[in-house]
Amino acid sequence: MEKSETRNLLSNTDVAPEQYSADTLSSNCSRTKTSTFIYVLTFFSAIGGFLFGYDTGVISGAMIILKTQFNLNNIWQELIVSITVGCAAVFAMVGGYLNSCWGRRIVIILASAVFFSGSVVLASAYNKEMLLTGRAIVGIGIGLTSMTVPMYIAEVSPHHIRGRLVTVNNLFITGGQFFASCVDGFFSADKKDGWRYMLGLAAVPAFIQMVGFLFLPESPRWLMQKGKCAKAEKSLQKILSDERNVQNELEILKAAVTEEEKASSGSGGGVIQVLNDPAVRHAIFVGCGLQMFQQLSGINTVMYYSATIVQMSGVRNTTVAIWLAAALAFVNFAFTFVGVWLVEKMGRRLLSLLSIAGVAASLLFLAAGFYVSALHSPPVNLNSTLVKNNSRCSSFFSCTHCIRSQDCGYCFKKQETWNFTASCLAIAPDNPQLSENGDCSQNAQGDFTFAPNYCPTSYSWMALAGMVLYLAFFAPGMGPMPWTINSEIYPQWARSTGNAFSTTTNWVFNVIVSLTFLDVTQWLTIQGAFLLYTGLAFLGFVFIYLFLPETKNKPLEEVRTLFERGWFVPCHKEKLYHVILNQTQEGDETDEET
Repeated sequence: MEKSETRNLLSNTDVAPEQYSADTLSSNCSRTKTSTFIYVLTFFSAIGGFLFGYDTGVISGAMIILKTQFNLNNIWQELIVSITVGCAAVFAMVGGYLNSCWGRRIVIILASAVFFSGSVVLASAYNKEMLLTGRAIVGIGIGLTSMTVPMYIAEVSPHHIRGRLVTVNNLFITGGQFFASCVDGFFSADKKDGWRYMLGLAAVPAFIQMVGFLFLPESPRWLMQKGKCAKAEKSLQKILSDERNVQNELEILKAAVTEEEKASSGSGGGVIQVLNDPAVRHAIFVGCGLQMFQQLSGINTVMYYSATIVQMSGVRNTTVAIWLAAALAFVNFAFTFVGVWLVEKMGRRLLSLLSIAGVAASLLFLAAGFYVSALHSPPVNLNSTLVKNNSRCSSFFSCTHCIRSQDCGYCFKKQETWNFTASCLAIAPDNPQLSENGDCSQNAQGDFTFAPNYCPTSYSWMALAGMVLYLAFFAPGMGPMPWTINSEIYPQWARSTGNAFSTTTNWVFNVIVSLTFLDVTQWLTIQGAFLLYTGLAFLGFVFIYLFLPETKNKPLEEVRTLFERGWFVPCHKEKLYHVILNQTQEGDETDEET
């Protein structure tokens, strides 16, 4: 082995020595002209991400109208919101089987058709049962889309821009959430039929994607895996601009499929075979861990309760609060562009580490903001006789303790220099924005405000600032990276099953965190809840540091080798150094004998 070659190997210790054949080096170092068609494919695929973001974001604004229009109690509100997430979790797992049997293109067409029909049902709903049915149908589409689209984009993309193109899907997700917030703002004034437009508009992009994918090719990797070589070649001819590149890629796919068939003993990627393969089992552990910590870092508590945090900043007008929530959604959308820009420059591993470190710091700031607000909680100082037949609410002496009870709200009149005249009153059973009786009843006289879920303090700006900081760190890294990394860490035969596992993990922990947040705030206080998420984010940082290897610039067919070197990533470079050094010494001994 030449010394100069040895130095080159040692300077790039992220790549295994067995990858340094002349063909592989040529493949890794080439930067052929990227076909414009790749961006067309990415755009139509990412419409699924837009629908994912839109349908998960639009319900918060629509629910303000729906609960009055259909007289929804708390149980029905929870059902309508949570059934979408539940169906998404189930069909993310089902999507693994469908992708393996039918292919990525057919599943995406199916998902967009499901989105379209679900949106039509929601827009035409005339009772709460139809609303529930429509939300369940939409959940099926979200589950299929969330696991299929990143996988499809990864399989059709050149490896040197694969991370950027897959991250574009997450850009469309956050763009969908921002657009949903704007739609909520525009139609919030129409208290009768505004919700129909909010929920029904998703049918338009769903129809566009469904029609577009009728003319787009199937993933050549999936076609090759199924033995459809001629169709795989035609698909590559549409995707790649140079015939020579088509033939080179075709030979790489043939060799990869042959090798994977040997590794998988001819299996179709079933659950048992996937879990029996040590490298794939390692990849699934990393992929599911990333999706779990994405949810445990508290993103859905921050997003679902954005309106409450805006209210805590002193905004009491509903329309203004909705538009400020839209501004926060725009922060999430805007900083996702940073992730698109950095993913191929900084790499997946470093970007994820910096992102979750910033998330932990932001959550700590949020916890501090709530703690300081609680320390300066305004008092309950009006005569308790204002409260009739509710000794529990009359027993509270500060706003913080008052609003922690689900049955009570803070009725206050602001004086000069943040002094308050206030009481703690029972919440009206038919309208949580009004008190049951007393100075804050619907017919009350005077400038009193009823706050069922926030306390007015001069420190409440810290919660809003902490949320902006949180989204600025989360959006570039922990938002898109779990999806990007999961789309590329599994071999072809196990990719559908691996993504089904990881996507289902994401939705399951989404449900767990969302359903337990209010209970956790009751047990630990709001600041305690965010302190808990801070600790979980720190554990996520340790997990990423120990177990996540760098996949930047690695062809999909070579990523498997990263999970064959051992579980602890910090040990990889040391092991690889010794392997290369031993090969160098063996080469020198051979040269001396010669």
